[in-house]
Amino acid sequence: MAALPPRPYLTPLIHVLVWGLFGLTFLLFQPLTGRLVMPPEFWLKQGLMFCVWVVSFYLTAKVSVPKLLFQGRTGWFVLTLVGTTLAVVLISRFLESALNLPELLDKAFEAAAGRPRLLRQTGPRFDSMGLLISMFVQGIATSITVVQKWQKDAQIRQSLEQQRVSSELSVLKAQINPHFFFNTLNNIYALTLLDGEEARTAIHRLSRMMRYVLYDTAGGFTLLSQEVAFVQDYITLMQLRLDDRVTVTFERPDPLRDVPVAPMLLLPFLENAFKHGVAATQASHIYIALRQPAPQTIELEVRNTRLMLPSTDLTGSNGIGLANTRRRLDLLYPGRFNLMVDDHTPTNEFLVHLTLQVA
Repeated sequence: MAALPPRPYLTPLIHVLVWGLFGLTFLLFQPLTGRLVMPPEFWLKQGLMFCVWVVSFYLTAKVSVPKLLFQGRTGWFVLTLVGTTLAVVLISRFLESALNLPELLDKAFEAAAGRPRLLRQTGPRFDSMGLLISMFVQGIATSITVVQKWQKDAQIRQSLEQQRVSSELSVLKAQINPHFFFNTLNNIYALTLLDGEEARTAIHRLSRMMRYVLYDTAGGFTLLSQEVAFVQDYITLMQLRLDDRVTVTFERPDPLRDVPVAPMLLLPFLENAFKHGVAATQASHIYIALRQPAPQTIELEVRNTRLMLPSTDLTGSNGIGLANTRRRLDLLYPGRFNLMVDDHTPTNEFLVHLTLQVA
């Protein structure tokens, strides 16, 4: 299912809804006295303070946190928060004084109680509720901005990791493919000196394999049936240069259940078997078995005679395929494969056994 495109209006809508809920709660707040009627100046002050808190919220979220906290200037950020809080408290006290709210509120309480208040507060009032709301608003602004920054950084890291994996897979695949075609072209060149008809058949088979590599695997994954056909073509092509002293056995799953797999993932194991398990003067054998014990499980077993030849070092240039294949497995199937390599079995064979969970 394709991902839905981002909706640019979603975040502003959330802001409007949250501020609307906060505004209704704040503007409708008044002391719980049944007959108390608050003066209009009280509601004017509430509305103006609501606007002040909105401004302080976005000042903290858009300026203080990005410009100070995210830049490592923590001390200045704390001072800015304290300064913003004090400014909001001073504005609240200025509005109370300008609107003469202390005296008006005293009259409202006296009217609700039906008698004069015995104790009247003189001098400026300490707005503890306003202070708490200011601290709450700025705390929420800081928390939301930090969480959004963390989420954005996580998305950027994930995107960069995906790009890195994609680039690395492309490089690894580019290294494997020329290695395979270099060996195959050498075989066909030798065959042209012996049998022209067989050489033409081999060229046709190779062109079919190249079409598979260049076009059928462009999407990054291919079907298991196509990969098995490719492996079969490769084995048939390699057998053209072998004599009767080399026995090649290929077992394929029956029935075969199609599942998506990474293309040319199995080829390096076969390449190394043919490269290091065949000699011109010794009898040898290569056994290749591809099994599918469950629809989403693939097992590959490759065994070849271990020959005492000078160029059997799999960690050198001849082992590019195996090293890159292990790296591709790590990138494409992390935690979903088990690769066992035994370079000297009791039967004097080189053994590779791969179990892969493709889904």
